[in-house]
Amino acid sequence: MIYEMRTYHVRPGTQAKVMERDAKALPVREKHSKLGAYWYTVHGPLNEIIHVWPYEDLAERARVRAQAKEDPDMPPPVADAIVDMQSAVVTPAPFMRPLGHQELGNIYEMRVYAFRPGTMPEVLRRWAEAVPHREKYSPLAACWYTAQGGLNLFYHVWPYNSLAHREEVRGQATKDPHWPPGSNEFLVAMENKILAPAPFSPMR
Repeated sequence: MIYEMRTYHVRPGTQAKVMERDAKALPVREKHSKLGAYWYTVHGPLNEIIHVWPYEDLAERARVRAQAKEDPDMPPPVADAIVDMQSAVVTPAPFMRPLGHQELGNIYEMRVYAFRPGTMPEVLRRWAEAVPHREKYSPLAACWYTAQGGLNLFYHVWPYNSLAHREEVRGQATKDPHWPPGSNEFLVAMENKILAPAPFSPMR
């Protein structure tokens, strides 16, 4: 299983329009494969839209995208609003549950860590041991690492009811002796963004 995470930076004031057009086109796109999640940024880098598509492998991704391009109703008419597009093909961590229809929170925090080359196997091992302890406070929505493109990147996504709930949970988790997972010695960079799920997102 792989996931394609597509990040679109759109012109200010067009985010709602793009999401409306994507929502209209979604039933057509989902004839070919199902959407995993659809978020938009509310804090951090603004005017971003992130949609995540699961595939069995790169061959299925290529086949599905070729089929979708042949559909006369695809892609949705959003090109006029897009400033920049990025695509990351990511592999789920062994302990990640598949994306699906889940109501987990009103906001999501996506944290992106860059680790030193060669350390990802040890990072995954330590996280696998620590995540069950962290999930006592809130569930892990997704966790991926890059398979191609920008390498040594590690994404983890956590749902919360609100920003206040985020602060409460993070305060509780940092008091747990099993969290954080002890991977900071391998870190070279960190960033985060606060996302909200679109009304039509399977994960929201």
